[in-house]
Amino acid sequence: MSFRTTPSVDYVEDVSPGSGALPPRAWYASSDARSLSLNGSWRFRLSATAGAEDDSFAAEGYDAGNWAEVTVPGHWVLQGDGAFGSPIYTNHLYPFPVDPPYVPTENPTGDHLRVFDLPSDWPSDGGAVLRFDGVESCARVWLNGTELGEFKGSRLAHEFTVGELLKPGSNVLAVRVHQWSAGSYLEDQDQWWLPGIFRDVTLLHRPAGSVADFFVHASYDHTTGEGTLRVDSDVDGRVLVPALDIDVATGEPVTVAVEPWTAETPKLYDGVLATDGERVPLRIGFRTVVLEDGLVKVNGTAVLFKGVNRHEWHPERGRALDLETMREDVLLMKRHNLNAVRTSHYPPHPAFLDLCDEYGLWVIDECDLETHGFTEQDWRDNPVDDDRWTPALLDRAARMVERDKNHPSVVFWSLGNEAGTGRGLTAMAEWIHGRDPERLVHYEGDWNCRDTDVYSRMYAFHDEVEKIGQQLDGGTHKRRELPFIQCEYAHAMGNGPGGLADYQELFEKYDRLQGGFIWEWIDHGVKHAELGYAYGGDFGEELHDGNFVCDGLVFPDRTPSPGLIEYKKVIEPVHIEGDGANGIVRVANKQDFADLSALAFEWSCQVDGETVESGSLAVPVLAPGESAEVKLPEPPVDGRGGERQWTVRALLADDTSWAAKGHVVAWGQFAVGARPLPSFPATDRPVVEEGRITLGPAGFDARTGALLSIGGVEVGATPRLDVWRAPTDNDDGAEWQTDTRYGMLWRTLGLHRMRHRLVSVEAGDDALTVRTRVAPAAREVGLDTVYRWTSDGERLRLSVSVTPEGDWTVPLPRLGVRFGLPEADRVEWFGGGPGEAYPDSKTASMIGRWQSTVDRLQTPYVRPQENGARADVRWVELGGLRIEGDPEFWFTARRWTTEQLDAARHRTDLAAGDTVWVNLDHGLHGIGSQSCGPGPLPQYFLKAEPVEFSFVFSTTR
Repeated sequence: MSFRTTPSVDYVEDVSPGSGALPPRAWYASSDARSLSLNGSWRFRLSATAGAEDDSFAAEGYDAGNWAEVTVPGHWVLQGDGAFGSPIYTNHLYPFPVDPPYVPTENPTGDHLRVFDLPSDWPSDGGAVLRFDGVESCARVWLNGTELGEFKGSRLAHEFTVGELLKPGSNVLAVRVHQWSAGSYLEDQDQWWLPGIFRDVTLLHRPAGSVADFFVHASYDHTTGEGTLRVDSDVDGRVLVPALDIDVATGEPVTVAVEPWTAETPKLYDGVLATDGERVPLRIGFRTVVLEDGLVKVNGTAVLFKGVNRHEWHPERGRALDLETMREDVLLMKRHNLNAVRTSHYPPHPAFLDLCDEYGLWVIDECDLETHGFTEQDWRDNPVDDDRWTPALLDRAARMVERDKNHPSVVFWSLGNEAGTGRGLTAMAEWIHGRDPERLVHYEGDWNCRDTDVYSRMYAFHDEVEKIGQQLDGGTHKRRELPFIQCEYAHAMGNGPGGLADYQELFEKYDRLQGGFIWEWIDHGVKHAELGYAYGGDFGEELHDGNFVCDGLVFPDRTPSPGLIEYKKVIEPVHIEGDGANGIVRVANKQDFADLSALAFEWSCQVDGETVESGSLAVPVLAPGESAEVKLPEPPVDGRGGERQWTVRALLADDTSWAAKGHVVAWGQFAVGARPLPSFPATDRPVVEEGRITLGPAGFDARTGALLSIGGVEVGATPRLDVWRAPTDNDDGAEWQTDTRYGMLWRTLGLHRMRHRLVSVEAGDDALTVRTRVAPAAREVGLDTVYRWTSDGERLRLSVSVTPEGDWTVPLPRLGVRFGLPEADRVEWFGGGPGEAYPDSKTASMIGRWQSTVDRLQTPYVRPQENGARADVRWVELGGLRIEGDPEFWFTARRWTTEQLDAARHRTDLAAGDTVWVNLDHGLHGIGSQSCGPGPLPQYFLKAEPVEFSFVFSTTR
């Protein structure tokens, strides 16, 4: 005889999607039917195991007065100052034994209680539905002591009929949430594991004859300019669109002349679906998505996706996002020229798709499915190839499609991410194709394209992408006839990604390449009092993937990173280039649908980075794909004889829904003539006296040749050759990468601990020459380095010549000089700016005169690393010195050493010292995106080879 000693929790490990929930249906934000938000403060009790407590807490009258409180929507591990456990971050490893469908006995379980009254005017007729928009990972629900059911599918909506259970006051809603369940095996996305009721909970009144499910079909015929509308509804009613004079019965098609919806021209028509019991507002966008001529076409035109992958994230609330945070994301995307988003790796909060409809973004809507951890056992027992799990997979597909099917922004349904291959995925694809043949199906893991309508890859290197564009990649016959997108590329982890412009050049060169989606939108840093932002491992997880969770184009607080600024420039919808000498500017409209009527153009002329004159520029209203040459005005007369250039900008001509008039959409710069290089005759000679060498305005140590001061400005540390940088995440690369990871090789070679051997100090007739050899311990390679100082009495010139010795098999991180200043704060420079740039990420670096402080020069990556370089610098002023370069140089300044930056793991590890450390670099190695992609392309390597460069120092005081 056997018996249970704990409550039954068999449903937790049941592979079925659950029981008791209503069939999925279309989501809408509001209607004239009443609703009651149950968001807010809930009573909360945490148990260590799924069966630790019985279900008596769900009964009416239960006293939960001594329970804690949590906010819903929310994650309990992000509340309570650690009292309710901690977040866990893994990229793909399951944080529990892989033994499907079983999960550990240690299964944090949160009991939630909400007691609510109905409003006094709540209708007494009709029924009611209780809706959960998102609960991780498994929930069991009771209302007034009656069990409603249980469900899995964390990022999917579930509804329950509750009308007969409601009473006017003291309704008791009880929800038991388990962190781990069989559903967790289907939710191994690269993100924090965060249990809780993290999306809205709503009570919906359902009047007699109210709307149930409905499907808005709104196609567009680009050959006639007409749209056809048909709204299928489970409940008969009428469809009204006043602007189009439409008033038809549900199920009845009507064709009228319309303006189509695209991401560039997101025209929406307001309508109403009216049944006997309810009126639901509609926002209708007419557009047609097809696979034609081997291309994804919308309204007859091939689309180039300039997209990003977006996880939902807030540094304090996790995946519990409010509408304004979602709107902020969309506005940032639009203002930075993005036109597409992949909802990695689950359907987003449904309100986000409303925003995509309104502001204009193409959407790949992705199912809440990833089983990546099974790769550790060569995909053995993968649920997507196990028929027992297929009902759960189909349920997830249906709940995505039915919820989101009325959004014109959604052009692809994605089966999920990194789930291998199997019969379950085929079943999902077949169901989706049958339910919605008006959209395409995407899945990256299907390289043979058996179930999909597009050949999708992630992190394909540039050379492979070009082969795919040339249709030289092989593969199945079906695959060779399909368009290609990179559903993930250019891993935006830390400093980077580099190589964006090179990818975009390929996308625009070959028709088959229809763009891609940067990984990813936001750094998933958790706000932390001691660390600034926490990442994997900071909460004591036994398994974690460190800061791999911080790989976004915006920082956790949604400040744009340099990577987003670079991406904006690379994908700008108007290309501007020119011939400065002849005063010609060429403007090309790179949009797919919109002409240039929404833009105004202006020119400005700079001399030595300062604008001396500006004006408007008349540019024709170019259609998509068209270009024109426009004559610039005569350059203004300026007697300074400095470096001259044109800058042309494309601006919003009027306010739009996503940016104000004057917002810069695109820009181009081109030189009028060559830059005059700094030069002077070496008229002063070194004078040696009492252990000191004087040369013009400078003093040197006679024994070491170290620079001590220039014109009264003390130099805390003499300029010395520097080749080291604090490796970026992309320098170090990912452990699974097959190409060379130079960050590791640099450290192995010892470039972080170079030794400087003084060979000689020579005071000649017109120069002070210091000869050294710079080399790492335990290695025979070295850099023969000569510093030659000359002066005209007021200025000081440092010429550096570097000759490699030995067999250098790796590129250098950087090559230049580093020195220290005891005082410096304000910085002004003429060169690239305003933000940082590196050899393969400097498209957005605009030549001009810029000002900053040393502190504001730093880029606050969540994990500190090399940052803050300014490109193409002609001169810089700081700490009382002016430094000019021959040729142009890279400039950084910090209040800590490179070694301290390298040792730091969080921003709070960096403490300002008494010295400002300045790097003047002749060259920098590229960045690439090797943290999960290719390293820098060969043209961005900093090779160890003979080189000479110089700097001219003078004082500003």
